[in-house]
Amino acid sequence: MIEFRKMHGLGNDFVVLDSRIKSVNLSLEQIRLIADRHLGIGCDQIMIMHPAKTSGDIYLQMLNADGSEAGACGNGTRCVASILLSELNKPEVHIETLSGVLSAYYKNNMIAVDMGPACFLPEDIPFSNADLNLDDLLYVPFPEVLSQTATLVSMGNPHAVFFVSDCEAIELEVLGPLIENHAYFPHRANVEFVQRLSDQTFRMRVWERGAGITMACGSGACAAAVAGARLGLVKGEVEIKLDGGSLWIEILADYHDVLPKESSGKNRVIMTGPVSYSFSGQITDLLSEAGKGMTQ
Repeated sequence: MIEFRKMHGLGNDFVVLDSRIKSVNLSLEQIRLIADRHLGIGCDQIMIMHPAKTSGDIYLQMLNADGSEAGACGNGTRCVASILLSELNKPEVHIETLSGVLSAYYKNNMIAVDMGPACFLPEDIPFSNADLNLDDLLYVPFPEVLSQTATLVSMGNPHAVFFVSDCEAIELEVLGPLIENHAYFPHRANVEFVQRLSDQTFRMRVWERGAGITMACGSGACAAAVAGARLGLVKGEVEIKLDGGSLWIEILADYHDVLPKESSGKNRVIMTGPVSYSFSGQITDLLSEAGKGMTQ
């Protein structure tokens, strides 16, 4: 059996497993079963804590509900960081991920994560521009899908950010999968629709790669803030209002350095928000056996 914690950041929920002492190796079928909201525990992503590979406190593996591996997950990182900060009694923890080492700490009774640099060149996303001669991805058209253009950002995972006049009117369940699986994205993409409410406040709805509609997306909120900065809409710390609540995003960079393509990666993005613990339990052998009957 495997012990687990169920946690969430603004309703973006996770099953957290600890593989530091007893190794956890899940099949694709088992991952999908655990994430299934009817047959399993239910979650947007599974977070697995492994022993550190280099200088961090742990290595964090992030698995989407469909079984694919994620390069970044801001809210999931904050949830795991809250465990480590309490467990290790340290002012700051360092979490190794597929996309680099992230630092996390307490801020205003919440958990802040330095998500590292945002990047926005075609090779950063990655973006296949065989049909478009684009060196900079500020205004990427999707004419067969919708009239708005997207600004593309990598936060260790790919994001297509659309600024719209009313994100509530967007048919997210229709447009999300079309853009996620668009030919432009060889590794698929996360999709954000963002509405400017004021200079410091934005509303965002998200379709996550491998998970679908979620109540919040930390890396997506970071990508939205960076895209807004590149378009001249964002300065300083901004509040991103998601379906599950608010995240606060700050870009640590000279804003002039965020604009030209030569400055890709010359910034750091800090995300701050609440973390909630739901419940804990054990995944039994019976559940593991049931997973063997699922198909890909």
